[in-house]
Amino acid sequence: MMELNDMEIEKCKELIGKKVARVSTVVFFVDTQLHTQIQHVISSGAEVTIIASESSLNRGIDSCNYVSIEIPRNINLAKDVVALFKLWRVFRSNKFQIVHSTTPKAGLLCAVAGKLAGIPIRLHTFTGQPWVTLKGTKRFLAKSADKVIGLLNSHCYTDSNSQAHFLIDQRIVSSTKLSVLGAGSIAGVDTSRFSSSRFNEDNRKAFKTELGIPLEAKVLLFVGRIVVDKGVVELVSAFDEIISQHPNVYLLMVGPLELTEAELGMGENFNLKNKTIFTGYTDIPEKYMSISDLLCIPSYREGFGTVVIEAAAMGLPAIGSNIYGLSDAIVDGNTGLLVEVKHIDKLRDTILYLLQNDAVCKKMGFAAQVRANTQFSNTVVNQLLVEEYISLLNKQS
Repeated sequence: MMELNDMEIEKCKELIGKKVARVSTVVFFVDTQLHTQIQHVISSGAEVTIIASESSLNRGIDSCNYVSIEIPRNINLAKDVVALFKLWRVFRSNKFQIVHSTTPKAGLLCAVAGKLAGIPIRLHTFTGQPWVTLKGTKRFLAKSADKVIGLLNSHCYTDSNSQAHFLIDQRIVSSTKLSVLGAGSIAGVDTSRFSSSRFNEDNRKAFKTELGIPLEAKVLLFVGRIVVDKGVVELVSAFDEIISQHPNVYLLMVGPLELTEAELGMGENFNLKNKTIFTGYTDIPEKYMSISDLLCIPSYREGFGTVVIEAAAMGLPAIGSNIYGLSDAIVDGNTGLLVEVKHIDKLRDTILYLLQNDAVCKKMGFAAQVRANTQFSNTVVNQLLVEEYISLLNKQS
């Protein structure tokens, strides 16, 4: 459990005895994004209950309660009504002072259930809007759901300033009910875990050999779900052109593969296939970051881009789409470079520029590492959330 010093304990004593519910549609989000943050809130004295769909947590969290309520990710009227009733019943019986949701469906159901149950402090953190890339009825319904979240909750947060501006401009949430904690991100980055000092040269050589990558080769890294919205089709197309000019480079795709080779545009291009490595899902992305030279995230939408800061903490610069979220995670020209979304030629040229300019690449990587350690350490971000809880509770008293 994360320990607090005497001054922090004194500052956070108002959380002792307070009951907080953290709700997510799936446990995976808790395990990967909220684990250390929830532990920090518990260390600050609060009694925390986690609610998600699965039967149990994959990673244990000391001294927390867990309640399993199936929250369907897609629209399912019958199951949604059941989940809403169960959430209302749990909220009423536990008498939480704070209910804090993340992920879209959990946010919608918690906003309604929390309001009906009379929860005094109802919070939601937006981490990106799926409706940005949707059309027609699906877009209308998803956008309307976000408006309900903004209307019924006491306050909302986003994990980036540019996302906050977008939501305000789209009239999803009033500017008086929306804010960003610190410089942004969901729960910061564990800078002791994402640290290049954890891996020595022998480790890196062994990792490259294990993957069949020549020791002298450059490595271009992508981390995330391999789906269309992440810009992976454009990335593969750009990479196909890159290896004709820079043959000693490999593309490392880390994350669950949800597209076929045909959908990625690889076809029968054996050279492209030989230079592209798919690892599948991993819970140790830092291992792959340690052997990479550059991160590339050409997404169509992102709430913030936590993986950018994780890679930054490892000393990697990033190339990303110039969209809200990523424009906060990457400081253009300083910690990486931003390119026009879906623009294959610009993506190709920008990747080649950094691969062929080691000095620039290393300078940006160093700047990214300093920024990650000073502004996005999870100890900093999580303490800001604890202080926010205290401030909200004080306003209620």
